[in-house]
Amino acid sequence: MKWDRTKGRPEPVRALDRIREVENGESLVDFRKVAPRVVVFRESVIPYVRQRVAEMMLAVSESLPDGISLAVTDAWRPLARQQRIYEFMTRCVLEVNPEISRAALKRTVNRWVAPPDRKAPPGHCTGAAIDVTLLGPDGKDMDMVSPFERLSGGPTFVYGLTEEAHRNRMLLYETMMAAGFSNCRDEWWHYSYGDAGWAVRLGFDSCPYGVARLDASLYREQEREWLERMRDRPNPFLPEPK
Repeated sequence: MKWDRTKGRPEPVRALDRIREVENGESLVDFRKVAPRVVVFRESVIPYVRQRVAEMMLAVSESLPDGISLAVTDAWRPLARQQRIYEFMTRCVLEVNPEISRAALKRTVNRWVAPPDRKAPPGHCTGAAIDVTLLGPDGKDMDMVSPFERLSGGPTFVYGLTEEAHRNRMLLYETMMAAGFSNCRDEWWHYSYGDAGWAVRLGFDSCPYGVARLDASLYREQEREWLERMRDRPNPFLPEPK
């Protein structure tokens, strides 16, 4: 897999841990109320983010061309969910490469999932980060990945996208960036504002958001749906079945 490494900034865990957290106390809000045009793409999505992030999502939804919608595939996560995702990805890597060294295993997993036990909390657990895609006029998600499968086309600036996938991906990227988000260059779908990842990408030494907590009663159904989805979640490091 080849991609343009001149764009975006790497964000290794050690760099994230150097960011000074200056929590500003901003609340988590239901983004469906702030940005009603934004689509919740999966029933497992817990539709909460920081207030400022929700307002930026509203700006994105109003800036997109007619007929195209911003869809959220993940938003705020409790730390327990983050831990389960981290453990799942660890098992997936070991399934593909059981002889991998411990250090290489951590590097591989950390590239795709922020570890929940480091000084810098995962962006999703702060209410700063969202995973997104675009929906077309037919309500279906627009092609952002062809001809790649799963994580092989993950980097935002991967070489070899089809013309359509590149055009769609850049529409998402440019609209999100114009609204004030920053993008994780390893994941075309991951954007954030105010977390440690955002600070590293923009060269700041502090960030306004730390771990955010939410009453579990507000996301009980989404958590049940998420656990059900995880039962059949395929290994993202294996080719898609034909």
